[in-house]
Amino acid sequence: MAALEAKQQQQRGAAAGGAGRRRRKVPDAEEKSWQKARSKLDEEISSDSDAESPTFGGKRKKDNEADEIEETAQEKKLRLAKLYLKQLQEQEAEKAEEEALKEDLVAGRLKEDVLEQKGKLQRLIAKDLQPPDTAAIRVLRGHQLPITCLVISPDDKYIFSAAKDCSIIKWDVESGKKLHVIPGGKKGTEAQHIGHTAHVLSMAISSDGKYLATGDRNKLIMIWEAVTCKHLYKFTGHRDTVTGLSFQKGTHQLYSASHDRSVKVWNVAENAYVETLFGHQDAITGLDSLSRECCVTSGGRDGTVRVWKIPEESQLVFYGHQGSIDCVQLINEEHMVSGADDGSVALWGLSKKKPLATVRQAHSNFGAQGLEQPYWISSVATLLNSDVVATGASRCSHSSSVRLWKCGEGFRRLEPLFDIPLIGFVNSLKFSNAGDFLVVGVGQEHRLGRWWRIKEAKNSICIIPLQRTVAGSAQPADGS
Repeated sequence: MAALEAKQQQQRGAAAGGAGRRRRKVPDAEEKSWQKARSKLDEEISSDSDAESPTFGGKRKKDNEADEIEETAQEKKLRLAKLYLKQLQEQEAEKAEEEALKEDLVAGRLKEDVLEQKGKLQRLIAKDLQPPDTAAIRVLRGHQLPITCLVISPDDKYIFSAAKDCSIIKWDVESGKKLHVIPGGKKGTEAQHIGHTAHVLSMAISSDGKYLATGDRNKLIMIWEAVTCKHLYKFTGHRDTVTGLSFQKGTHQLYSASHDRSVKVWNVAENAYVETLFGHQDAITGLDSLSRECCVTSGGRDGTVRVWKIPEESQLVFYGHQGSIDCVQLINEEHMVSGADDGSVALWGLSKKKPLATVRQAHSNFGAQGLEQPYWISSVATLLNSDVVATGASRCSHSSSVRLWKCGEGFRRLEPLFDIPLIGFVNSLKFSNAGDFLVVGVGQEHRLGRWWRIKEAKNSICIIPLQRTVAGSAQPADGS
C-alpha cells in the first residue's frame, strides 16, 4: 500500500515537471516576438533620421513643433508683450536720435542768427569764386528804355525789373521768359492808368515774397501783389522823386528815400504811413535795410552815409567819399559798402565814423593822358553775410564793367577778384539769395539822368552764373 502511494506521487511529480517545462516555453516565444517588433521599430526610426539630416535637423524640428504646440496662452501673451516692448524701445531710441539731430540743427541756426544779428556771420566764399564764361551769360530783353532797378524773389525763381519806359516786367529765371508785364502809361493819364507814368527808379520785395514796392519820378510809391502783379494801393507823401525802397527783413515795414531829403516809414500790410525822418542836406540816392529796425542811406552831394535808428528816431553820420555817394548796401548788420562818382568804393563798420577800407579809382581811369577821370561807381551789391561784394562802373565811353571783390579779414581791405566786361551803364546789381548768380541791369543812360547816351549798349538784363570750386563755409567774421 505504501509502495503504491509512492509510485503515484512520483507520477504526479513527473507530470508537474512536464507541465512546468511546457509553461517555460511560452515566455520564450513572446520574448522573440517582442524583440522582432523592437528591431523593426528601430529600423524605421533609423531610416527616418537618415532621410531627414545627419545633424538631426528633423528631430529638432519635431521638438520645436512640439514646443510650439505645448506653449500655453499665457506664455504666448508674455512672449508677444516682450516683443512689443522691444519694438517700443527701438522706436524711442530712433526718436531720441532724431530729436538730438533737430536740437543740433536748431542750435546751429540759433548760433547763426545770433552771429547774424551781431554782424559777425561771414561766409567765406570769395576764394572759391571763378570768373564766369562769357558764353554762359544770358541776356533778357523786354524794356524799351534803360533798366533802372531790379530785385530777385526770395526763392531765386523770379526777377522783377523796371525801366525809364515806366514798365515793370516779371521774369522766370530758369526759362528767361516774361511772365507778366505791367505797361507804363503816358504823362497825364495818371487818373485812369493802373501803373507808373514816370521813370521807375526804385524797387523792393518783401522777404516773404508777398509784396512788391516800386517808386517813381512822380513822387509815388506803388504796392503790388508779387505773385499775380495785381495793383493793391499807392502811397503818397514824398515831395520829389522816390530813389530808394527797402523792406525790413521778416516784416512788411517799408522804408523809402527821396530827393526831398527825407526817409519815410510805411506799414504795407495795413496800408498805413508811420513816420518821416530828416537829416540829409542833399538828395538821397540810395537806401538799404536788413533785420534790425534801422536803415542806411547815401546822401549824394552832402557826402554822407547815414544809419537811421527808427525806434530812437536818431541817426549816425559817416564821412569818407570826396564825390557824390550814389549807392549803398549792407553786407551784414554791422558792415556796409558804398560807391561814389569819384570812382571810390568804401567799406564801413557801424561802430566807426570813418571807412574801414577805401579803394580809390576802384575801376581805374579813362581819358587822354593828363585828362584822366575815374569810372563812376553807379551801383553796388553784396552777397548777404559773406565776403563778396560787386560794383558796377559807368561812364560816357562804351566800355563798362562789373568787378567782384573779396572783403579781407575784419572788413579792413578790399581785394579785386575778377572783372566782367559789359557795354552800357550798370544801373543795378543784385546777387541771388543762394549766391549762384548775379543779375545786372544795363542801360544806354545813367538811371538818375541823361548826361550821356551809349548808343552801342542794349537796354537789357544780364544773368551771370557764379561758379565755385568748393562750397563756402560759414564762420564768424573775426575768424573765430
